[in-house]
This record gives sequence, C-alpha cells and structure tokens, in this order.
Amino acid sequence: ATAFNKRFDFNFLQDRGFIIRELPCPMIIATDILKLPPRKSGTLYKWPNVEETWKYLFPNNEYSEKHRAYDDAIHEAQIVFEMYKQKKWKSIIEKEIKIA
Repeated sequence: ATAFNKRFDFNFLQDRGFIIRELPCPMIIATDILKLPPRKSGTLYKWPNVEETWKYLFPNNEYSEKHRAYDDAIHEAQIVFEMYKQKKWKSIIEKEIKIA
C-alpha cells in the first residue's frame, strides 16, 4: 500500500494496530522529479503536494477536487501509474519487493 505523504496516513493506521506492507511514498519520489524550491533554508527541495505533482505530470489536464478523499485517491492512483509508465516508480518497487 502507499499514499501521498504516507508517513502521515500510515502512522495513524499503524498506531491503531493495522499492519501494512508498504510501497514507496509517491510524494518522496515526486520531490526529486519536480525539484521545487525549498520553503526553508537548509533543505534541498520542497515536498510537493498532490496538486503540484498532478500539474507537473498532467499539464493539459485540469486538477479538480469535489470530494476531497475520493478525488485524492483517484489523483494519487493516476500519479503513481504515470510515474510507473515513466519508469520513475518501477525500479524503486523492484528494489523493495523480494520475489521468492
């Protein structure tokens, strides 16, 4: 499983006893792709939010949110799939999943 800024979501679930097999965080992967200027000195890049990542990967597609959680899930799935198609996601997954 994964989520944009998964540390926030997964800590909430794990604190309540959920066991999650984690995949890489798309926000962390997108950070090195977008290379946004840092918010504070001493950091390399700003962590992008879902909308910033969407606009970078899909410049010709409008970003809209009508029902926040539902739209976030749809946008994030499309972001992960686009990173996979661009081969920015696959190599990271292959390193983390050990096939027996």
